[in-house]
Amino acid sequence: MIEQRLPALLCGLALLWSTAGCSLLPTRHADPTTELPSVYQNLPGQTETALLPDSWWQIFADPILDQLMAELFGQNLDLVQGVARYRQAEAQLKSTSSGLWPALNAEAALSRDRQPSMVDSVTGTNYHYSLAASYEIDLWNKIGSRSDAARYDLATAGDNLKTLYLSLSAQLAELYFLAREQRAQIALTDATIASFQDTLTRVEWRYQQGLVPALDLYQARQNLASAKAQRPQFEATLAKTEHALAVLLGRFPGEALSGSSSVLPDPPDPFQVGLPADLLTRRPDIQAALHRLQASDARVTAAMADRLPAINLLASVGRSRSEMSTLPIEGSFYSLAGSLLQPIFDAGRRRAEVERNEAVWQENLAAFQKTLLQSVQEVEDALVANQTTNARIQLLQERVAATSASLRLSEERYLKGLSDYLPVLTAQGLDFSAQSNLLAARRQLLTDRISLVRALGGDWMNQAVEHRLEQ
Repeated sequence: MIEQRLPALLCGLALLWSTAGCSLLPTRHADPTTELPSVYQNLPGQTETALLPDSWWQIFADPILDQLMAELFGQNLDLVQGVARYRQAEAQLKSTSSGLWPALNAEAALSRDRQPSMVDSVTGTNYHYSLAASYEIDLWNKIGSRSDAARYDLATAGDNLKTLYLSLSAQLAELYFLAREQRAQIALTDATIASFQDTLTRVEWRYQQGLVPALDLYQARQNLASAKAQRPQFEATLAKTEHALAVLLGRFPGEALSGSSSVLPDPPDPFQVGLPADLLTRRPDIQAALHRLQASDARVTAAMADRLPAINLLASVGRSRSEMSTLPIEGSFYSLAGSLLQPIFDAGRRRAEVERNEAVWQENLAAFQKTLLQSVQEVEDALVANQTTNARIQLLQERVAATSASLRLSEERYLKGLSDYLPVLTAQGLDFSAQSNLLAARRQLLTDRISLVRALGGDWMNQAVEHRLEQ
């Protein structure tokens, strides 16, 4: 009797859990986005600005930089790792999604044995082969939710790869212009050393003629030695910058790099910034944070569904033959079965897994909102940096004009015997410092432009990633 009532009992339990269990599944899908500002607070009042090209570094119109970018995208090892992580997520999605389909296995067995009998021993051969299929009915979308989570993980890996393209391109450009600035600093230092050497020669002649005291000679030598001491610092920074460039391009440090210009280009004209809301679609790190949040939400659903009944279907069909007697036994067989599995006691393991995934969701929600805040902050910071650095360059240009005039006048007065050497000493140091600071500020403005590009994001990486993944 119990065998006859078992199917009805299983159906009743499934119906009972279907009405009681659905309420346990997550129903919250609140919009995690924080309301973004309508405009940037530090946006300059320019009405006519240019659009960034698809390949943003082309705003510098530098063929060498274009060549280095192409090498970066082809040889950088961080990108190789990013592609490998994407392939892992891609394989994980295929593995997880396979649970949505039935599993089919083929089995074959062959045996030969000898058994005693009342008359004589009997030797027989047995074999059978079969196909077995199994399938779990995804009543509560447990398997589907796991597949959704893996799909969001794959999207996250793609977004991370786009973020790599954006950040590495900006890093390469910053290092490239830093190297050019250091060469310019070395050229300025060499010119300053030559100028100070010429002044020292004149002071030595005047000292030999008894026109100036020994103090002037020592001060001139001190100024020359101070200028020479600046050169090793610039050489060290240049070497480290070139080493970083080489590693970024997948080379060993010390390998020759194309381009050795010591001239800094003019900064590109300001370009359109857009609205803060544009960051939602232009920043791949924001997209990655959102996809991580969606993946954790899907895992909460899967963890809750894991506490509900599972229905499995099993089927097998095959053929067997046994030759243990004079007449072989041969025929086909099949079986169909269904099972209902309801977890009853697991010491709280499944409930703890639900709680853990909910905590992960809360963490990722906060991380997403923080990414939004930081993205707006980065744009605001870059806008401020562009404005203030530009203003600083104008002030430094005025300072260079003033120190150059002061140096020229102090040297003329000294050589005419109208003043001592101290004003010349002071003017030389101030003029060199002013010109060096102006070079650093001009390079900083290029870096600020690049930082603004990185903060705004873009969609040029989409084509680059697609092309890389097709290889």
